Amino acid sequence: MDVHDPRPPGDSGLVVRDLAVGYGPVLALRGVSLDVPRGSVVAVLGGNGAGKSTLLRAISGTLRFHRGGITAGEVAFGGTRLSGATTSAVVAGGVVQVPEGRRVFARMTVEENLRAGALGASGRRAAAEARERVLTLFPVLAERAGQRAGLLSGGEQQMLAIGRALMARPRMLLLDEPTLGLAPMMASRIADTVREINAGGTTVLLVEQNAAMALSLASHAYVLEVGEVVLSGPAAELAASDEVRRRYLGIEDAPEDAPAAAAGARPVLARWSG
Repeated sequence: MDVHDPRPPGDSGLVVRDLAVGYGPVLALRGVSLDVPRGSVVAVLGGNGAGKSTLLRAISGTLRFHRGGITAGEVAFGGTRLSGATTSAVVAGGVVQVPEGRRVFARMTVEENLRAGALGASGRRAAAEARERVLTLFPVLAERAGQRAGLLSGGEQQMLAIGRALMARPRMLLLDEPTLGLAPMMASRIADTVREINAGGTTVLLVEQNAAMALSLASHAYVLEVGEVVLSGPAAELAASDEVRRRYLGIEDAPEDAPAAAAGARPVLARWSG
């Protein structure tokens, strides 16, 4: 898909082309390109320092808060250029990020956190509808409405962080490590919530170190290594490859002398082939 997409605004998803990002003299992303079609879930995998969070910051307009900046390339959503836009303009354009580490307003109540997320909403009715949706997704937030956010459990804080983002009624949600530090049961609940959010029509770009969970949610995935896209393809194809299984799923290959059938004859991806 070209950045100058011929389809009408609002009909296209996220388009990133040849993106380069630097923090001072350090180049954190180099020539990154990806597509997130409208209504899809797309995952970005990679180890620590691969550039996953930097990618989300570049899309959401928050790089300047980390002393970084886009040095080349383009970002567009729904036919509108986001490269160089302020964070408020990106949110107004329908793209909202949930940062890594939850980062709720700890001294504010749950209700106050949700109100903060609705500051950009157009009108009381829109805010009320968004709040109803959030509390339907996360009933525990209604029970904790008057409680300080800092006293919530880690999983509840993650729910609040996602709920606060949804208060802006985004067309696209950027999720940065939503299951980080959560118990398996809570991580599973967050994954189910991501599915439900997407089923409601919200496009999702998911950055996640839990590769198995991310690939189960996504239709397409990209792998970042040292600031570059080294692999991309349908999520099911990546999940079936021996390289991804070994590097990101913790599953060892079958012994070399095992029959191909026993090993499952999984595809070898060109990036890591001999």
